[in-house]
Amino acid sequence: MPSYGQPNKNLNDYLQGNPVKAPINFSKTTSMDKLKMHSPDLSQENISKIRDLFPSCVTEARDTATGSVRLVVDFDQLRQELSDEIVEGPQERYRLDWPGKREALSLSNAPIAMTLRPCDEESINFEQTKNVFVEGDNLDALKVVQEAYLGKVKMIYIDPPYNTGNDFIYSDDFVSGAEEYHIRTGAKDETGNRFLLNPESNGRFHSDWLTMMYPRLRIAKSLLSEDGFLAVSISDTEVAGLRMILDEIFGADNLVETFFWKSIFRPSNMSRRTRKNGEYVLLYAKDASRDFEMIERFEDPQGDASLTQNNNQLRPLCFPEGSIKINLKDGIYPSGEYGEVNLIDDLVCEGGVNSRPFRIAGRFKWQQAYLDDEISKGVLLTIKSSSLIPYYRKIYKQTSLRPTKIIPDDLVKDVLAANAELTSLFGEKIFDYPKPTSLIKYLAKCASWKDADIFLDFFAGSGTSAHSIKELNAEDGVNRSFFMIQLPEKCGSSSSALVAGIETIADICKERIRRCGKAIKRDGSFHSNWNGDIGFRVFKLGSSNMKDVYYQPDKLIQADLLNAVDNVKEGRTGKDLLFQVLLDCGIEITHPIQKQTIHEKSIYFVDDNALVACFDFGISEELVKQLADIQPLRVVFRDNGFVSDSVKINVEQIFRQLSPTTEVKAI
Repeated sequence: MPSYGQPNKNLNDYLQGNPVKAPINFSKTTSMDKLKMHSPDLSQENISKIRDLFPSCVTEARDTATGSVRLVVDFDQLRQELSDEIVEGPQERYRLDWPGKREALSLSNAPIAMTLRPCDEESINFEQTKNVFVEGDNLDALKVVQEAYLGKVKMIYIDPPYNTGNDFIYSDDFVSGAEEYHIRTGAKDETGNRFLLNPESNGRFHSDWLTMMYPRLRIAKSLLSEDGFLAVSISDTEVAGLRMILDEIFGADNLVETFFWKSIFRPSNMSRRTRKNGEYVLLYAKDASRDFEMIERFEDPQGDASLTQNNNQLRPLCFPEGSIKINLKDGIYPSGEYGEVNLIDDLVCEGGVNSRPFRIAGRFKWQQAYLDDEISKGVLLTIKSSSLIPYYRKIYKQTSLRPTKIIPDDLVKDVLAANAELTSLFGEKIFDYPKPTSLIKYLAKCASWKDADIFLDFFAGSGTSAHSIKELNAEDGVNRSFFMIQLPEKCGSSSSALVAGIETIADICKERIRRCGKAIKRDGSFHSNWNGDIGFRVFKLGSSNMKDVYYQPDKLIQADLLNAVDNVKEGRTGKDLLFQVLLDCGIEITHPIQKQTIHEKSIYFVDDNALVACFDFGISEELVKQLADIQPLRVVFRDNGFVSDSVKINVEQIFRQLSPTTEVKAI
């Protein structure tokens, strides 16, 4: 059989082993497309969209940092395009501004050269699980996974630093070039983390916190599905600022509710002003105009249902049997000018009161349709005083499925109980102020879930969210998956966790996920539809697998030529490269992966034939042909992995003949 060193005029003859008659003309053949292997440059994508609408407002300019040509916007021209009057200078408008907002916006759009490296040894059931834990900076991690998880997350819950003056916040630098980025990631504090203390004496106390949160929340919104929700725990320190930036990012109309939950049942008597005993949860929908299957209306509808505008008379209402409870001891019905409300005879009565028609004082603000709906859910109205003003408390038949503005005490444990919950897993207290699992499960029920829906928490802390989702799956049999992100922040030098050999907050989170999964299995009282997935894939955020020359070849000097023979960094495995390719192709990192050996080379098969990859050197013509026979949707090779240049040249031709729908890429 002839070698690929002699390209054929008729490739079919070659593939079938027929004699070669003449060489193929490859003058028009191009090299394989190369994957970009970095997070998307959202600013350029946004500018491209503007150019489609207003081409006169976009031009090209050379980037001073990289030397490459980039699209730029003529903002003066764009402002004029969007106005029917002459625009002169900045216009006042309702918005929240702070020092650092523009930098935060720039940071959320800037690409980074980072990747996720798999860590099998810290994972459980790596090959089959759908759960993910990422150790690293959450902003960088969100950028890395953005394309793969765009619009795929059903719910996000975060418990960020409350900015009390004692909290650490992330210190983000506003640079994006590959070389500069690697310098930045090396500039960490003595514990290896990128955060700083934000005392109230800091002149940018609120600004620094907003600057940290803004880019993370912008990316978070892009990850949500159209029927998705974002829930953020916060104290009164930053609730006002958080509300304003979320209104800007999500739109004020998409605020579902500001929940209040009693986080401390017995507040300290040492408070100087008030005894604070609660925190807030802001809940936003990606699109609040959609129907929510499990969201109850939080405020009773106002109106003139029971009182007309003209004659000050009560409008008759119908109360079904057993819907009103009369709790009067003297049994006296006072007369009045309120108009009679006719009731059925058989009432639930207490205090010796006989059943008969009576009058209700004042305005009864519910309309009949809403009254009927409330009573059908189990609401009971009680007459408790001689004024006959009804008192009502919503006690629904399925209270746990119906959030109210104030989260019920009987559904949410306090912080002390949450500490006990975590301590029971570890045998000692290892984390301060964890959130209770009941809170996360309660909020999760705001969404209508189906199997494989994703729950994301990028301030994972001690792992309460992962614990909650595992328990919830076992309880209701809906197989959600979780995606946790946590910085490896060092535990305190005197902490119980460090004494127990747990060095970082990320380690606490991972260990909690392992232990709570085993505890759920031991309990045995789980739903028959639960798939039993207590595993999770661990990834660690790190620099790109590609050398800097891959991103900036124009920076290459002659002395670097020998080092540039291979554009992959030393020490990076095929599995490292595979997951960076998945992220670059916009593929979720939980798909099943199989590794096979073909022609003595390691071949990765992702989700059967959705993607096939080989990153070994010495790829032969026989191997290329065999992979083409499989007809994968995508195939990826190392750019310099072929046994000869002629094999590399003919790869696309082979796939064009044997598998024309396969997308051929190189790194």
